[in-house]
Amino acid sequence: DKAFTITPDGCHTIADVLVDGLSVGAVTTYTFTAVTVSHTISATFTPVSYTIVASAGAGGAIAPSGSVSATCGVDKAFTVTPDACHTIADVLVDGASVGAVASYTFPGVVAGHTIAASFATKVLTILASAGTGGSIVPPGPVAVNCGSTQTFAVTADPTYQTATVLVDAVSVGPAFGYKFTNVASDHSISASFVLQ
Repeated sequence: DKAFTITPDGCHTIADVLVDGLSVGAVTTYTFTAVTVSHTISATFTPVSYTIVASAGAGGAIAPSGSVSATCGVDKAFTVTPDACHTIADVLVDGASVGAVASYTFPGVVAGHTIAASFATKVLTILASAGTGGSIVPPGPVAVNCGSTQTFAVTADPTYQTATVLVDAVSVGPAFGYKFTNVASDHSISASFVLQ
């Protein structure tokens, strides 16, 4: 008799064993009994794969996403991308924070994993000011969520009238107010007044 042992490495399983060209299944041992002629035996193996569940909250994306197949022993990379009005808040790998990273690679995958990205809304600033003779409401640096709307009211004092309103240093005339819509960057607004 002659016995053979078939052993896959840590990242493979036995796919099939052929004896004299015929399958005997995914066996771990095979014994030729009372050998009287020459024979052949060959083993094939299949790579093990694991699942990495990738998800992203509102405000961005992770790629690849969903239930992602990862070949055992091979690195698997993910990219985290916020949309225009968000920043990366945090990335959790197997429930533990790895920070606000834009990419993450699982080195030599040997188990299933999870990766989840969360995002925070960008907060922008509109600097509002008024000269002597009137007011602008709300005044000062105003925090505005990206993508939102912010309205300003301009009011002249009793003996004054509005001369001009500047939005990002460009005149919009002697307006009584101004509305910023779908705010995507920092802005400024200032009002000046003259005596009637």
